[in-house]
Amino acid sequence: MLSLSVNGQAYPVDVPDDMPLLWVLRDVIGLTGTKFGCGIAQCGACTVHLDGQAVRSCVLPVGSIGNRAITTIEAVGNTPSGQKIQQAWLDVDVVQCGYCQSGQIMSAAALLQRTPNPNDADIDAAMSGNICRCGTYVRIRAAIKQAATGKQEILQTLVSAPEGAKS
Repeated sequence: MLSLSVNGQAYPVDVPDDMPLLWVLRDVIGLTGTKFGCGIAQCGACTVHLDGQAVRSCVLPVGSIGNRAITTIEAVGNTPSGQKIQQAWLDVDVVQCGYCQSGQIMSAAALLQRTPNPNDADIDAAMSGNICRCGTYVRIRAAIKQAATGKQEILQTLVSAPEGAKS
C-alpha cells in the first residue's frame, strides 16, 4: 500500500509500483483533470507537478514518487503562479477544444514558479513538448507573458484581403 500526497491530501492507494501516476490519479483517486494523450510523454496532456516541477504522469511509475508532493490541475489554482496562469488563460481566451490545456497550464505554472519573468526562450523551453492540435501557441505565449508581467497582452490578427479585392 502506497500513500500519495495529492493536492495537499493523503491518499492511500493499493496499486502496483509500476502503474503510471496518470492512471492512479484518474482511475483510483478520481481526479480526471489530468488527461491521457500519447502515453509516451511526448504531448504534455498528462503534465502534473511533482514538488513543483512539471512531469509527465503517463510514464512516471507511482512507486518512484516516494514522499514528494503531487499537484494536479484541480489544485494548481491554489498556488500563486497557477492562479496567475489560470486568470491569464481566461483573459487571453486561450482555450479552443481544451483537451491539452490542463497540461499546458501545469507547464506554464511551473515555469512561472521558477522563472517569474520568463523571456521567449524560457517559454519555448518550458512549453516544448506540450502539443496543441488547435494551434493556440500564440495565445499561450501571450497568456504566460501576461501572467508574468500583469500587463494585458494585445494579440494582432492579420487578415489578408480576398483575392481580387482592390486595395
